[in-house]
Amino acid sequence: MPRYEGVLHFTIPVKDLDRSEKFYTEVLEFKKVGRRDPIVFMRAGDNYFNLTYSENPITLNAIGHHEIHSAFRLTAEAYDEALKSLPERGVEIFKQEDRKAGIFVGRSAYIRDPDGNVIELIDLVRAAT
Repeated sequence: MPRYEGVLHFTIPVKDLDRSEKFYTEVLEFKKVGRRDPIVFMRAGDNYFNLTYSENPITLNAIGHHEIHSAFRLTAEAYDEALKSLPERGVEIFKQEDRKAGIFVGRSAYIRDPDGNVIELIDLVRAAT
């Protein structure tokens, strides 16, 4: 059985690389580490993700749902700042939670990127091991 060391990167499908690059770097303030069309390589702390142009339709959650999403950890201070700054930047926070029990415990806010992908921002108190 292989012993996995972690996740190198994951992919968020997008329809417009320029628009998505601008949203993720200027609005969400992730670090761009490179671009080789059809991929923009991004960094979140010590982790990486890709914005990749998708020729196929992007699978979205049903209205009001957020089960399919990508989650990013923030410090408590950065989470509070995001709750203030994102609406000022035109980003709707469509759901907030403060989970006291479960696998991932902490405060979460859910937003959508320009393609409708759901992004969770979480002030993670603890995760099950």
